[in-house]
Amino acid sequence: MSRVGRVERNTKETSVVVEIDLDGSGKVDVSTGVGFYDHMLDQLGRHGLFDLTVKTEGDLHIDSHHTIEDTALALGAAFKQALGDKVGIYRFGNCTVPLDESLAQVTVDLSGRPYLVHNEPEKMAPMIGEYDTTMTRHILESFVAQAQIALHVHVPYGRNAHHIVECQFKALARALRYASERDPRAAGILPSTKGAL
Repeated sequence: MSRVGRVERNTKETSVVVEIDLDGSGKVDVSTGVGFYDHMLDQLGRHGLFDLTVKTEGDLHIDSHHTIEDTALALGAAFKQALGDKVGIYRFGNCTVPLDESLAQVTVDLSGRPYLVHNEPEKMAPMIGEYDTTMTRHILESFVAQAQIALHVHVPYGRNAHHIVECQFKALARALRYASERDPRAAGILPSTKGAL
């Protein structure tokens, strides 16, 4: 059974289509109009081995906020849809990724309960190209709210803003991949003592 999610989100500010296949090979086709964000979504698909298509048209003449936020909301909803009933998955995943001087530690629980803990170095450069670095937390907040997962992201150190953000997306990709993969020892079993996720 394929685990694919597809979400369309249309507002007066943006038009977003997201498709994700959790059992893909890392094939990515992304276009949001925000170059660095495209680069981060590419990391998410490739390192998560998710086939990911994202097509966003937004009000970039204002700024990138709505485009980035609505894409993250649609991505979270598509991820949740693709997970389906969550029977037989590992549920938990974590990964630590270095990128030169920066390090990201990400832990995820596909719990059905949205919660985010996010820490990164203060006084980062405010912009990476057209990407506002304060948006990283908001991307994760938006994704978590729609995916209904618990996510802890910790960057204990780093200097270069590009590296600090990118290692977060790479670690997130791997943690999501590990958590959403099917556990051969738990086929047909929902990984919860509550009987619901």
